[in-house]
Amino acid sequence: MRASRGVEVADIFRQHGFDYNESHKMPRNQRRAMGAVMACRTAKLGGHVDECDSCGHQKISYNSCRNRHCPKCQFLRKEKWIESRSEDLLPIQYFHVVFTIPSELKPLVLRNPKLMYNILFRSVSETLMELGRDRLGARIGFISILHTWGQNLMDHPHVHCVVTGGGLSYDKPLWVSCRKGFFIPVRVMSALLRGKFLAYLGESYNSEEIELSGSTSHLSEPHVFKLFLRKLYYKKWVVYCKPPFNGVDGVLQYLSRYTHRIAISNERILKVENGRVTFLWRDYADGDKKKVMTLDAEEFIRRFLLHVLPDRYVKIRHFGLLANRKRKHHIALAHQLLGSVKTEVKKDVPKTWQELMLEVSGVDVTKCPACQKGRMVSIGMLYPDRCNGPPEKC
Repeated sequence: MRASRGVEVADIFRQHGFDYNESHKMPRNQRRAMGAVMACRTAKLGGHVDECDSCGHQKISYNSCRNRHCPKCQFLRKEKWIESRSEDLLPIQYFHVVFTIPSELKPLVLRNPKLMYNILFRSVSETLMELGRDRLGARIGFISILHTWGQNLMDHPHVHCVVTGGGLSYDKPLWVSCRKGFFIPVRVMSALLRGKFLAYLGESYNSEEIELSGSTSHLSEPHVFKLFLRKLYYKKWVVYCKPPFNGVDGVLQYLSRYTHRIAISNERILKVENGRVTFLWRDYADGDKKKVMTLDAEEFIRRFLLHVLPDRYVKIRHFGLLANRKRKHHIALAHQLLGSVKTEVKKDVPKTWQELMLEVSGVDVTKCPACQKGRMVSIGMLYPDRCNGPPEKC
C-alpha cells in the first residue's frame, strides 16, 4: 500500500495503464496523454543537474511533459496566462455564468466530442452576444472555459463564462452597465441556449456530420432523431448565474481556479491499493459534502481519459469586446469611457519559471536545499532516455 501522501495519477497509469491499453482501444490523443503523464519529471524526458555554488550540493531535476492534461504541469502555465489576462480587466462588475447541457446528450458528446463542444461554444457565445445586444444595447465581453467533468470524474460537459457586467454601446461611444448585482434572467439565457444548440445539432444531423453508433445508433432513423430533439425542447436546460465577483481580485481568484483545471488533481487521490483507487470528491447534490469514492483502477483510468480533449482543441476562448482581434482597442476605449486609467505593464524580459515560482508561491527554488545559503547553478544536461545525444538529434 502506498502512503496517502504523494499518490499521483502517474502512479496509477504506471501500475495499471499497460493492462488498460491492452484491453481497450484507445484513440491517439488518449495514448499520448497517458504516456506524457507517466513520463513527466522522469529520466525519460531528460533534465539537468544543478550544483550549489557554496557547499557543492548537487540536485537532479527532470523535465516536465507540459501536457495540458497532466496534474503537475498546470501551475506555471496558469499563472502566466492569468498575468497576461489581468491587463484586460476593467473596473466594473463581472459575472460568472455556467451553461450545462442535458444528460441525454452525453452519449452523442462521447462519440462526437469536437463537433459537440464546438456546437456548445457557438451556442453559448451567440446566446450571450445576442442578449447583450437586445437587453443592454451593448457589445459585452466574456471568457468561456470548457469543462467536461463532474467531481466523480463522470462526463459532465459545461462551459464557465466570466462576463462583463456591461459593454460598449453599438450606436454611440458610451459604456452601458447592467443593473447592480443583476445580469440577464437565467430562464431567458436557458431558452435561447436550448434553441440555438438544438438548431445547430439538427443541422449537423442533416449534413451527416454526426457519428451515430453503439448506444446512439437508433438515432440514425430520422423520425427517432426528430422525437429526440422534441423531448429536449421541452426539457429545462440548466444555466446558473452567480453573484458578481468581489472586484478585480475576485475575478483573478476565479480564473486561477478554473482556467487550467483538469479532471482531478493529485491532492485528491488518497491511495492506490489492491487494484483500486480511492479519492476525495464533493457531492453537490448532497449539500456540497466532501465524500470518499473508491473505483477499480480500470474504471478510474477510463473516467480520467474521458476528459482528454481532441488534439489542439482550444478550451479557453474569448468573445465580444475581449475577442483577440480588437481586444486592445476595445479595452482602451472602455477605460476611456469609464474614466479609468489603464495600468501600463512594462514588457520586460519574460520572467523565468524560477522567478515566477518565487512570486506566486514564495518558494525560492534557486536556494540550496542543503546549506540554505548558496545558489543552485546548472552544470550539465541529462538527455532523454531514448536519446543518445543532444535533443535536436532525438
